[in-house]
Amino acid sequence: MKEIPPLRSSACMPHRRLCLAVDVEQYSRLDTRTQSAVQSELVWMLDEAAALAGLDRSAWIRQPQGDLEFAVLPEATPEDAVLGPLVHHLAVRLEDRNARPAAQRVRLRMAVDTGMVVDAALGHAGPAPVAVARYVNAPQLRAVLATLSAADLAVIVSDRLYQDVVRAGWPDLDPAQYARVHVRVKEFGGYGWIRVPGHAPDDVRSAVAEAPEPLPDAGARDRTPLSQHVHQGAAVGRDVVGGLTIGVVGLPVPPSSASSGPGR
Repeated sequence: MKEIPPLRSSACMPHRRLCLAVDVEQYSRLDTRTQSAVQSELVWMLDEAAALAGLDRSAWIRQPQGDLEFAVLPEATPEDAVLGPLVHHLAVRLEDRNARPAAQRVRLRMAVDTGMVVDAALGHAGPAPVAVARYVNAPQLRAVLATLSAADLAVIVSDRLYQDVVRAGWPDLDPAQYARVHVRVKEFGGYGWIRVPGHAPDDVRSAVAEAPEPLPDAGARDRTPLSQHVHQGAAVGRDVVGGLTIGVVGLPVPPSSASSGPGR
C-alpha cells in the first residue's frame, strides 16, 4: 500500500484571507448549451466587475464548480472594495446582460467572509471557506431571490465583515441597506447580513420572513448548538465538522446586536 505523502509544512500554514462565492440561481434548470454559455458569462462579469473595482482577478485563487465560483483573494485585498464597488459593478453588468433581447435571465447569489484559510489537497480548508459555502446556500438568501422577482443579485456578508467593515463608514457601504439573518445550514450556524442592490432593506426583511425554518438534522439533540455571533467585536463560530473554532462558543448575543436587525 502506498503511503499518503505528508502535506508540505508551508501548505499547512493558515493565512487570513477574504473568501467569496458566487452561485447561479436555478442553474440545473438550464439546458447544456445554456449552462456552458452562462458559465462563460459569469466569469466575464466577474472579470469586468473586479477590473472596474480596481481588483486584480489574476491574483485570485479560484475554484470553479460549474454554476459556482469560489475564490480566495490576496492578503492585501481591500475588503471595502469587494463589498462596495465589486458588488455594484457586478449588479450593473448582470442587469445589462439580462436586458439583452431574448437573453435567458441569470440571477446570482453571492457570499463573502474573511478568516483563516489553509491550502488543501482538494482546494482549501478552514472556517472561512466552510462559512462561505454555507452562507451562499442560506435559505434566507434563496428566499430573497424567490420573493423579490425583480432582483438579479442577492449578497450576504458574514457578521464579522459587517461589524468590521460595513459599519466602519466607508463611502460605498451603508449599514442601513443590510438586513440581519441567522443562517443554519447543516451543522453551521451564524449571523449574516443580506443586501439586495436596488431594493430597500424592508423588502429584504419581508422576503426573509418567507424563508422556511431549517429542519434539525439527525443527532442534533446530542450536539452542542453551533453559532456565530459578535461578542465585544469578536466573531464566534464553528465549521461544518465542528473541528475548528474561532473564539468561544455559547456566549449570548448582546441586546444591542440583537436589536440591530431581524435575527433568526
